[in-house]
Amino acid sequence: MTYLVTGATGELGGKVLNYLKDLVPIEEIFALARSEEKAAQLKETGFQVRIGDYSDSDSLEKALAGIDRVLLVSGAPGNRQAEHENVVNAAKKSGVSFLAYTSLANAVESTSSLADDHVYTEKVIAASGIPHTILRNNWYLENEVPLLQTALANGKFVYAAGNGKTGWALRREYAEAAAKVLAGADAPEILELSGTPITYEELGQALQKVTDKEIEITSADDQGFVENLTAGGLPKEVAEVFLGFQKDISNDVLDVASDDFEKVLGHPLSSREEAVKELIG
Repeated sequence: MTYLVTGATGELGGKVLNYLKDLVPIEEIFALARSEEKAAQLKETGFQVRIGDYSDSDSLEKALAGIDRVLLVSGAPGNRQAEHENVVNAAKKSGVSFLAYTSLANAVESTSSLADDHVYTEKVIAASGIPHTILRNNWYLENEVPLLQTALANGKFVYAAGNGKTGWALRREYAEAAAKVLAGADAPEILELSGTPITYEELGQALQKVTDKEIEITSADDQGFVENLTAGGLPKEVAEVFLGFQKDISNDVLDVASDDFEKVLGHPLSSREEAVKELIG
């Protein structure tokens, strides 16, 4: 059996590889990278490397030749629909027997601007006829690092998502689940990978608890949220991207309750306090 992880030089893909090598022989694992230079460290670790780009169909067909099971890690926003379709088409032409894909929580019903690309990709995968599992990832707790770091610096944990809830988990936990599914764990066609949904108020309380610091937890308006992040050193345009995420969360797009995550992992997720402590070191 052969296994290939796309996006292998990224943070999620790299973590998937580390879990996967404990589940299957490392000589059966292939990592997809855009160039030999980017893949150098993976080779040193012992992974076999295939060179390919989501935008280059020919390179993808060569990269997937002889591969049995593929994890498609979603690409960066921009041209994702065409790029993901290229990967799926290459997988079909190459005779891939199983495909897993990192989608978005509750993608089909989601009102998030991020959902369209994922819904499109899910449909392309279903139409391909390749046996598959859609990994509908909720939200990486790592996405909240700027908010957490700013709070540690100025004593103010500021959010603008109201009472919206998020099923946060650590990136490594999503990676472990993906590795287990890719390695052959019994899984349905769709897995809703969400932690227990909580509010930002509860996340701020977890930060207070693990740091034992006086941190003011504040529900702010849009301007107050952006100003707090920019005062902490984040560029305004980046702070406004985070504000967009806050809007989604306030509309409950990530308030998804499911026990799929712990089922596929075979153990509980980190508690909110454990996860926050891990992130802030």
